[in-house]
Amino acid sequence: MVSKADAMDAIASYKGEMVSLLSEMVRIPAISPKSGGDGEGARASFLEEKLRSWGFSTQRYEYTDESGFKRPSIVSKIGSAERTIWFVGHIDTVAVGDISLWKTDPFKPVEKDGRLYGRGVSDDGQSVVGIMFAARVIKEHAIHTKFNFGIVLAADEEVGSRYGMQKLMDEQIFRQGDMFVVPDSGNSKGSIIEVGEKGLLWVKIVIEGVQAHASIPAVGKNAFRYMCAFLEEADALLHEKYTKNNPLFQPSYSTFEMTKHEKNVDSVNIIPGKETFYIDCRVLPEYKLDDILADFRSIASSSKFSEVKISIEPFVREDPAPPTDPGCEIVTKLTSAIKETRGIVPKAVGIGGGTCAAFARKRGFDAAVWCTEYDVAHMPNEYVIIDDMVADAKVFVSLMMQ
Repeated sequence: MVSKADAMDAIASYKGEMVSLLSEMVRIPAISPKSGGDGEGARASFLEEKLRSWGFSTQRYEYTDESGFKRPSIVSKIGSAERTIWFVGHIDTVAVGDISLWKTDPFKPVEKDGRLYGRGVSDDGQSVVGIMFAARVIKEHAIHTKFNFGIVLAADEEVGSRYGMQKLMDEQIFRQGDMFVVPDSGNSKGSIIEVGEKGLLWVKIVIEGVQAHASIPAVGKNAFRYMCAFLEEADALLHEKYTKNNPLFQPSYSTFEMTKHEKNVDSVNIIPGKETFYIDCRVLPEYKLDDILADFRSIASSSKFSEVKISIEPFVREDPAPPTDPGCEIVTKLTSAIKETRGIVPKAVGIGGGTCAAFARKRGFDAAVWCTEYDVAHMPNEYVIIDDMVADAKVFVSLMMQ
């Protein structure tokens, strides 16, 4: 019979292979078509083949998105128990952003000073690799576990999971009594377990005025100027109206941030006739997302914007799911595993970021979100500390061996 110490040593022995797999994975871009990429098809095929080479049986769930791209997720399970603990990692990534801010090529991973740099190494590559190697150790060493070890490598998480976890929840893969661990959020110490998420609303706003020469502004309607006025009014209203605090969440308040702005005109001497921009809203469960949308539309219908056309629509919307009970079985087991391997007792919290856990919670499953991370997701020069990736995999094995 394999001891926990032997299992931990087995994970540690794979450190070099873990770095190699993460590096190979990151070399395959997996950016959503909504963000200018081709999706995660090639990466999914690579990871599926890797699992099969280790002796895992896999199931590919593939859906075609509105752009015609196939969006595959990979599912595997080992064990014959009645219940399964599903470990969910996502295989897509956000876009690179401003390439000039990167010190290295984001799709040519660089290992330096115990870190691996590249787009997606942290979000969510380290956890995908950690899940796979934890499962490999349990399989190769024939470790008996009370629960099946379920692997979900999900598509489309970065822009709402419409073709990933949301679809998978309809496939009757998951059974009553199953539980979920989603290693997609945490802190640098591994000392928090996320049990709840805010409502997520990305609002797309389009203002249509009249394009004109900048020397004769009176014949145009400057959509840029109207955009600035709209944002100023919206920012003031939202921050004055939605002021509640909930200490479960980090941060404890709702957030409203202006983010993406699409290209308008090519020349300085052209007054733009159209502006398209986005606002990222992370809203406490105490509020309704419909009320936020109603506020945007109320501003748009006011007399000061009567000379332009304003359209408002949700780009991504996820109403908040009921939080997981911090005292439930999966949180208790995960807490025990973290304490056993790390020597710390994590705290249950809520977050503003959306994860695949929300879709499990909406279907009545308990889900705990945990990993070790350094708030570098979506940033230039994203990195993962290699020893943390290995340590997280040890926690996954410890959890399964309880």
